[in-house]
Amino acid sequence: MRSPFPSSRRLCGAAVALLVAAATLLGGPALAQPAKPAASTAGPLIIANFGGANGAAQELAFVRPFAQRSGLPLKVVETTGELAPIRRMVKGELPRWDVVEVESTDLAQGCAEGLFEPIERPQLTHGAMMLPGTLRDCGVGAFVWSTVLAFDSARLKNAPTSWADFFDVTRFPGKRALRKGARYTLEIALLADGVPRRDVYKVLATQTGQTRALQKLDTLRPHLVWWESGAQPAQWLASGEVVMSSAFNGRIAAARKQPGGASLQSVWNDAIYEFDYWAIVKGSPRKAEALAYINHATSPDAQLAFAAAIPYGPTHLQAIMKHGERPRTAAAVDPHGSLVDLSMVASDLPSDPANLRRAVAFSADFWLQHGPALEPRVAGTAR
Repeated sequence: MRSPFPSSRRLCGAAVALLVAAATLLGGPALAQPAKPAASTAGPLIIANFGGANGAAQELAFVRPFAQRSGLPLKVVETTGELAPIRRMVKGELPRWDVVEVESTDLAQGCAEGLFEPIERPQLTHGAMMLPGTLRDCGVGAFVWSTVLAFDSARLKNAPTSWADFFDVTRFPGKRALRKGARYTLEIALLADGVPRRDVYKVLATQTGQTRALQKLDTLRPHLVWWESGAQPAQWLASGEVVMSSAFNGRIAAARKQPGGASLQSVWNDAIYEFDYWAIVKGSPRKAEALAYINHATSPDAQLAFAAAIPYGPTHLQAIMKHGERPRTAAAVDPHGSLVDLSMVASDLPSDPANLRRAVAFSADFWLQHGPALEPRVAGTAR
């Protein structure tokens, strides 16, 4: 069967091109709002998300406004992202969750297993204005997040600017941290070894490329610690346990707002960006309400409110362009206040053109195919 995933090397360029085209819509009429769903007799609409700062931002931008607008009862629960609970629900024909937040590889796996309801594009109010890669057979892009290089500028004399610097223990002595596992780690190793971002997955798909990435990683192992919780990189950087770390961009931005965190910085060059998706659990008795919630959560106003609460990027092109209207630096507007080239404007949002243009689009397709073989090799159980 043909893969539902577009080539990762085409995603970034296509996204930026569509952002430019979307600028013409800024002055257009407001997008129509979907009709309120009929009240359900099957209990509250249950939304499963990853909790934490992300969950708090969703509560503010998505959950409360939708409950007020629709009049429907909602309940939010926290998920770890594992598919096992959903498998049990579907197998037992007792879907306790309705809308669930999943990462891209889990969406693809769950869709292949029949764990999620198919979502047709005509059912999506904002489907025509979504970033490339956000519309899947069983899911809709909720937001964009990135894995970035993070460091504490108060602890480093010179600021790192690339993954090559991350691997340079002579110029930047000290421990480093990477997320435990092969995903993101091997991409970072190849980027550090000089592979252009557009070629990362093409190289990593070959035995020679995999060996190259693993050998590069081996040079760092004596200086490397693994993180498993998204909160750990910021904590370890602040304590001085590590001098650099890969990290979720939203976690570093949130940590900067905390006491003592102002010196934490992110490097956007060769960041790896990915989507989280909304999916509907197979057999949900509240599918109509779930679709209404997804349509609300992908609307421009809701996505702008979410991005204001946590710096994860909108997936709606109009929301991205509207965010660009807000001057973030003196270069964002000309002397007459007109919008200028957003692809050069600094931003903390992964889906802003300034960051997409220099980022790697994560390939869930690659990891579904190669992950089972590569994971144990990174963990050191096989070579």
